[in-house]
Amino acid sequence: MKKTFAAFVAVAAIAAGSLTATPASAQRGLGAAVAGGIIGGAIVGGAIAASRPAPVYVEEAPPPGCVWRTQRYWDGYNWNFRRVPFCPQPY
Repeated sequence: MKKTFAAFVAVAAIAAGSLTATPASAQRGLGAAVAGGIIGGAIVGGAIAASRPAPVYVEEAPPPGCVWRTQRYWDGYNWNFRRVPFCPQPY
């Protein structure tokens, strides 16, 4: 919680700094914006990475249901294949 609060304070400080009036000059003053974005991203990313999801009850998976299998059978003339349902018994 402390890290999250610190991250929000840092982001708010950066956002408040960007609201100040800047002089209208035709120079390429992008260094501060890039640095602010990198620092802000690192702070917010660190706060997100430090958090853990809430513990959740994990239920055991249900047993497998019926599946279709190929079965060979003799029809009196030759061997053929047909698909039949197969339902394994649970342990």
